[in-house]
Amino acid sequence: QVQVVESGGGLVQAGDSLRLSCAASGRTSRTFTIGWFRQTPGADRDFVAGISWNGEITYSADLLKGRFTVARDSAKNTVYLQMNSLKPEDTAVYYCAAKSLSTRVGVPSTYHYWGQGTQVTVSS
Repeated sequence: QVQVVESGGGLVQAGDSLRLSCAASGRTSRTFTIGWFRQTPGADRDFVAGISWNGEITYSADLLKGRFTVARDSAKNTVYLQMNSLKPEDTAVYYCAAKSLSTRVGVPSTYHYWGQGTQVTVSS
């Protein structure tokens, strides 16, 4: 069984930076693609960024490129989402998810394992 746990959310001001962590555990978790998604009340879960199992390939939502970056520390089996120049519209619950395949990285329904989410609130 694979488990993913997010951390690092909080309340920040517009323009600030925040780094979220996603720690994966489980026998095969090191071979999994990791995706980051975010969700606001009443809305669908939107893709933010993703990274391949070895960290060599990264994916980003077009609207977030340049502000959000994803990286992987294989030794710690942890994936980070660095968020810069945060805006109030970035306020959401952020989830990380894991799956074995590297296709359709931006599609939430293709992920097998989900964390509980971490709240990010950006004040104006």
